[in-house]
Amino acid sequence: MASLWRSYQALMTKYPWSVQIVTAGSLVGVGDVISQQLIERRGLAHHNVGRTARMMSIGFFFVGPVIGSWYKVLDRIVVGGSKSDAMKKMLVDQLCFAPCFLGTFLCISGALNGLTAEENIAKLKRLWPPVQIANFYFVPLHHRLAVVQIVAVAWNSYLTWKANKM
Repeated sequence: MASLWRSYQALMTKYPWSVQIVTAGSLVGVGDVISQQLIERRGLAHHNVGRTARMMSIGFFFVGPVIGSWYKVLDRIVVGGSKSDAMKKMLVDQLCFAPCFLGTFLCISGALNGLTAEENIAKLKRLWPPVQIANFYFVPLHHRLAVVQIVAVAWNSYLTWKANKM
């Protein structure tokens, strides 16, 4: 496991943008697999591979690039690494970016799955601000997307379950 982490770190250093995008897409896909297998209890025989592929494409082409770019912008908006700066970043992120991002995510996933915007908007309840405070305080910029995505596997599982629930 340690060698896998070292390989990931080396790739992150050499190709940060690509690794962040692949990580985001993969983890959104993992969230969908968890949703289908653990929450919906579909079993492997009834797993909707097309749905997982759609969710992964959202991760690769929307989640990874948008959040990765946002974190770079956020680091320029709120400069510094103190606890106070981490709190400011979390507030700007959760109050300004997260509602727009999650609304867009739900609209995209809904459009790909044939759900209405009203159905998708009604499914969003709350976010995870404590994780974001820790993320902005302790985690270097080039690892933030991965940290958020790892924590977000459970959130993605919930979102994909709700976004795909007919």
